Amino acid sequence: MKLRWLGHSAFELVGKDGINILVDPFIRANPSCSIDVNDLNPDVICITHGHADHFGDAVEIARNSNSFVVSNYEISNYLQRKGINAVGINCGAVISFDSVKIRMLDAKHSSSYDFEIDIGYAGNPGSFLFDFDDDVKVFHAGDTGLFSDLRFVVGEVYKPDIALLPIGNIFTMDPSEAAIAAKWINHKFVIPMHYNSFPSIQQDANQFRQLVKNHAPFCETLLPNPLEELEF
Repeated sequence: MKLRWLGHSAFELVGKDGINILVDPFIRANPSCSIDVNDLNPDVICITHGHADHFGDAVEIARNSNSFVVSNYEISNYLQRKGINAVGINCGAVISFDSVKIRMLDAKHSSSYDFEIDIGYAGNPGSFLFDFDDDVKVFHAGDTGLFSDLRFVVGEVYKPDIALLPIGNIFTMDPSEAAIAAKWINHKFVIPMHYNSFPSIQQDANQFRQLVKNHAPFCETLLPNPLEELEF
């Protein structure tokens, strides 16, 4: 499995059979991402919630690539009305694509169409667990605060190998809470996200690495640069 951080909370995951999954496709307005939307060709797009810095360029990319979109029921209905091939699932549900199973789990946040003139309710926020058939499990936490499911559901039931955790504060966990989440989830690798994209979420990733070392010495913190690819 290959993973590429596109900045903020956007990630590209590629399975061993070549299936390409794009998570939270915030590209054009993402100051950390220099890639052109036309250079992305995902088979599947996953959207954790409705805010513009996560929903991003989903419609354009899905149309260009004929992608299949997975999100909550409300967002999928919104996309279907725009002619996008989208399926709505909810917390606990799983959907399979060739070499990967995608499960939606909970997140503690909010969700709205804040990019529309009339801001509307965009369903419950979520997170995703990607279970690749090469025995690599990736957990994308979405935007969330610290809550017990990260320990008792994500950590104890699903046991991911890699966790992508927000550390920016203001809208999500801060580095100290994210380090506690890393301890609870008990994974091999953690990658921080949702930080330094804007002045309001500036954080020191090396401080987060030290906090993880203190709380969860079994977990290695990886700090890729935007567009850097990692292979697991």
